[in-house]
Amino acid sequence: MPHKIPESVLVVIHTPALEVLLIRRADTEAEFWQSVTGSKDSPDEPFAETARREVEEETGWRCGVEGRLTDWGLENVYEIYPRWRARYAPGVTHNTEHLFSLCLPAALTPRLAPREHTHWRWLPWREAAAACFSPSNAEAILLLPQFAR
Repeated sequence: MPHKIPESVLVVIHTPALEVLLIRRADTEAEFWQSVTGSKDSPDEPFAETARREVEEETGWRCGVEGRLTDWGLENVYEIYPRWRARYAPGVTHNTEHLFSLCLPAALTPRLAPREHTHWRWLPWREAAAACFSPSNAEAILLLPQFAR
């Protein structure tokens, strides 16, 4: 299996009332709740295409059909958790994450990819931020009111 590219997207999916979708990772026993995330498939894949692909793979929703995808023009650089570093090329320790949001008209039911996620829930944005295991994900959710206008 090829190494993951250390460039990814984070897509905060929300309603106009700022309810946020969180999904629980399947590859851990802990309560690892997060927004939609995923790495580029190729170095030249545009971040917006990565975001559209990951939303569809992880929720079954199509950006532009169910909701509007917004590029926040922000990036986070963070250290990759040691448990997941083997997925990347030797020596890769950091990832660059590009931020997006997807506004849906209401709290819809996602169709989860069972190999990736086991549960889902909608929470008010502050509660969703508090429930995230990733600090960068929590910070993005706390920025949501600025980008949801």
